[in-house]
Amino acid sequence: MTSVDSTAAYIETVYRKMATALAIVRQRLARPLTYTEKILYGHLDAPAETELEAGRYIKTRPDRVALQDATAQMAILQFMLAGKDEAAVPVTIHCDHLIRAHRGAGPDLSLARNENREVYDFLTSASQRYGFGCWLPGAGIIHQVILERYAFPGLMMLGTDSHTPNAGGLGAFASGVGGADAVDVMVGMPWEVLHPHIVGVHLKGRLHGWTAPKDIILRLLAVLTCAGGTNRVFEYFGDGVESISATGKSTICNMGAELGATTSLFPFDRRMQLYLQSCGRREAAELAGQHADLLRADPEVLADPTRYFAEVIEIDLDALEPHVVGPHSPDRATTVSGMAAHVAAGGYPEKVSYAMIGSCTNSSYEDMEKIAAMAGQLADRGLRLKTPLLITPGSEQVRATIERDGQLARLEAVGATVLANACGPCIGQWNREGLEKGTKNSIITSYNRNFPKRNDGNPETCCFIASPETCLAYAIHGDFSRDPYTTEIKAADGSTFRLNPPQAVHEVPEAGFVRDVAGFLAPLENGGRTEIKIRPESERLAILDPFPPWSGADFRNLRLLLKARGKCTTDHISPAGPWLRFRGHLDNISNNIFNGAVNAFTGEAGKAVNGINGEIQPYNEIARAYKTAGESWVAVGDTNYGEGSSREHAAMSPRHMGGLAVITRSFARIHETNLKKQGILPLTFTRPEDYDLVQDGDRIDLLGLTELAPGSTVRLVLHHRDGSISDSVLNHSLNAEQIAWFKAGSALNFLRRA
Repeated sequence: MTSVDSTAAYIETVYRKMATALAIVRQRLARPLTYTEKILYGHLDAPAETELEAGRYIKTRPDRVALQDATAQMAILQFMLAGKDEAAVPVTIHCDHLIRAHRGAGPDLSLARNENREVYDFLTSASQRYGFGCWLPGAGIIHQVILERYAFPGLMMLGTDSHTPNAGGLGAFASGVGGADAVDVMVGMPWEVLHPHIVGVHLKGRLHGWTAPKDIILRLLAVLTCAGGTNRVFEYFGDGVESISATGKSTICNMGAELGATTSLFPFDRRMQLYLQSCGRREAAELAGQHADLLRADPEVLADPTRYFAEVIEIDLDALEPHVVGPHSPDRATTVSGMAAHVAAGGYPEKVSYAMIGSCTNSSYEDMEKIAAMAGQLADRGLRLKTPLLITPGSEQVRATIERDGQLARLEAVGATVLANACGPCIGQWNREGLEKGTKNSIITSYNRNFPKRNDGNPETCCFIASPETCLAYAIHGDFSRDPYTTEIKAADGSTFRLNPPQAVHEVPEAGFVRDVAGFLAPLENGGRTEIKIRPESERLAILDPFPPWSGADFRNLRLLLKARGKCTTDHISPAGPWLRFRGHLDNISNNIFNGAVNAFTGEAGKAVNGINGEIQPYNEIARAYKTAGESWVAVGDTNYGEGSSREHAAMSPRHMGGLAVITRSFARIHETNLKKQGILPLTFTRPEDYDLVQDGDRIDLLGLTELAPGSTVRLVLHHRDGSISDSVLNHSLNAEQIAWFKAGSALNFLRRA
């Protein structure tokens, strides 16, 4: 696989494959299809036999895989165990997560190249060895580069990042997965996924005034919550769709990950065509136009959507207000007009200590054009920002273009600092100075997540999320005590004015984008002799050893390592930030296990009583003590356990440290799959209230494993310290193949044996 480009011939092949599969499916179903179904069924591994019912597992054949540098390390280490010489589909690596924001783009990028040299050497040597494309540090954030270079309507792709659905803005079925799922596709296996329920989101009217595409997804989060999208795909339709640019659509799809959705997508339209053309991909735009019937829902679906979608949610864009969500959860919503009361009621700091715009969610040319126009209103009146503002362009293509077209200069003129084209503070890669840990403060970002400690490692930082326009408006005023859109601003000459919504901004540059030609390392024609660079003494990279297979017996007398209370995201299970440097070294990164998880018995995060010595210790130390003593353990979680990032370290580290099962009230989709892939049993209480039966110091039996089968149950026996016993029945969602993964010790073990 020496070419990773979405060439015209490649796109034609995808459309032919879709048309062939859909002809079979249409004959079977004899009904109109949604756009989601056209892509999903058009990529079925066996379109003639697959049972097409929501909630059943189906096997698909994605067209490509994308890896970001933090998750790519473990994915590649697993791919190496598979013994393949090249990938079965085009693969790209994107070096965007390891660059820490501090001084600005130039110094930060230079430091990152030095600090992360051995990881970058590993990724580039692996890309050359196996025929992957590699986007080097500074080239851009994975999702923006995918949008610019590879995405197209009708594409099905996987990415080892939960915000991979960003490509849905160009009509792609793009889903975030763990590395093991990606490796399956890379070695030529199908991607197995639960057939999702398809939700139609009907957009009526047009965005107006200060309302932005971001407000659509923030409103949806307010309605559905962070658990509202599990095993669902959100397909947008209606007259409001064409009023939104391709990158605006991507913002909406990107944050569909916060709903827990399998993916989100928009149908092909002229705004997508315009974006493809502006990126120099005229052939892709023309091919999409020629196959437009493949790339949108059938007319009958649009005429009677409630008949064909599992649910239809209506959003009136004419009535939609600018929204703000937070702190600490992206579904804690209010409106800009209600923000002052929201802050006062919650006791959150009114002063805005930082504003941040960009990351993968809102870093497009159009976003930069809008906030530059607002900055111009400020500069014209002799003013600068009251709040420090950090800007993250999504890619070198965007950065170079806004430098050429003047937006960058207008932003810097009012006090903005431009960071490297990387994830930065959005994922905790922020060397924040001047604030003691534990100091309560408020920030506002156009990012996508705001869990405690997410941005700067400080649990007392209250992060609010809004559109770029709303972020900048608050940065201009400096606090949340007033509506920034209706409050007068005093100019340098003493006159007053209000901000005006940017008018007639360009969604793409009139002169086209400045193409990045230096940031890409192309695959070699024959890279088989390339040596993959891993130092034996490295603290950052280590070759993986296979996990041991199941013993064949029920699990008895297991320790209870953790009972987590409330939200337990992958950030709580395996934090990022400074721990990103160990993403390629399983043993070292396992020292962060459950650092942020709240102990249900004490209310303290990251610590519990070691059952061996009786001391209060961090979870990683307790897990290592149990493992050293030859004892295995179980973790218990609350609802939507494992929401957030696709990082499979949140499954691999517990497995490495002796975990055998995780029992919860409910799981987030990606994390449940990651646990299965690594040989950990993900189990749920049949009666959610049985979560309350679990007591501190319990010993645990899991019985019925020898009869484990699709649809079976597992008996939970809790041996309490006082000698009493509690019983519960647990469910699982394992199918026959996934049970084989468990028995083999992991999906990769099963694959290697096969």
